[in-house]
Amino acid sequence: MVRIMTVTGSTTRQQRILALDVARGIAILGTFAANVWIFTDPAGFVGYLDSIGTDPWPQRILMQLAQGKFLALLTLMFGIGLAVQAASAQRAGRPWPGGYRVRAALLLVDGLAHYLLVAEFDILMGYALTSMIVCGLVISSRRVRLWVAGTAVAVHALAVTALVVALAGSPSNPETPELTTATWWDMVVFRVDNAAAFRAEVIFVIPMTVALFLTGAALYSAGLFDSRGAVLRRRLMVIGAIAAPLDLAVGLFGGAAGVFAARYGIAPFVALGLLAWIAHFYIDRSTTGTVGTACERIGRTALSCYILQNIVASVLCYDWGLGLAKAVDPDMRVPFTIAVYITVGAVMVVGSRWWLGRFRQGPVEWVWRASYERLTERR
Repeated sequence: MVRIMTVTGSTTRQQRILALDVARGIAILGTFAANVWIFTDPAGFVGYLDSIGTDPWPQRILMQLAQGKFLALLTLMFGIGLAVQAASAQRAGRPWPGGYRVRAALLLVDGLAHYLLVAEFDILMGYALTSMIVCGLVISSRRVRLWVAGTAVAVHALAVTALVVALAGSPSNPETPELTTATWWDMVVFRVDNAAAFRAEVIFVIPMTVALFLTGAALYSAGLFDSRGAVLRRRLMVIGAIAAPLDLAVGLFGGAAGVFAARYGIAPFVALGLLAWIAHFYIDRSTTGTVGTACERIGRTALSCYILQNIVASVLCYDWGLGLAKAVDPDMRVPFTIAVYITVGAVMVVGSRWWLGRFRQGPVEWVWRASYERLTERR
């Protein structure tokens, strides 16, 4: 992330960007807290889907604490990133979005490779498609942005309502394909054969993602991370504080329908409160501290860490790796999952520190940027 030293009030943009990196790192760690249960399920993603809303209580509580909130936070951060890049382009006199859609296309390729080779639940493809839609909107008039965001929210609300009603009226969880594969290549073939089912969420959440992208961009422009945003931060933290217990109650006691209602309907409001709290915490700080620095490094290498966490967890848990998910006693799944999370988190903390001590950006970020520059260079 570019560090721009323009002063706004008592807070420089470097401090604001520092807070953004920390928030992005927290989002990456949080999304893995939700996804780790997929890896530690003996049946993988299929088993995870089949057991939603029926898992043992300790597992359900831990899952619900992370369900949807950090994914929404990461989505908001992506929208903020668009706003930062658009503002930087305008200050430099460059046209926007210019070649940004090329970058989005490269992210789509990254996401496709990640989906096929690593994880059925990749989010990068959805972000790539949404950024192609939204990149031009971040510099449009306020009226246009509000109209688009409002329409997206309405469409998303209707879709979530239909999904929740369908799940509430169903005696069982949605039917999922049976995963009987054991090798890495078998899993690749399985993802290809079931692409329509596994990529359905990417299409389903596009309206929500559009709304969160535009919301993140608007919050950044409104001064959420500087002295102008004190009232805004307080209001968002109140919204998050109200939404958090509601999200937990609906997700825990509403069955599969409640889990999805909380994930897609309430969790984004929790994420807004969390983002505001992070901004508030760092508003008068010039350093991030030990924990914050670890999160900041992960945030600076977010794309690399997102892919890394899924690769390491796959090696630990899947049959083609160490196969620990099937080897662990079912009664020990919760402590096993916590151990996997701590292990993978430690790999990200140590790996990002080592890498950024030698290079300016993560390896995947470097390839992404180098590919973009090669494709858009003037000949």
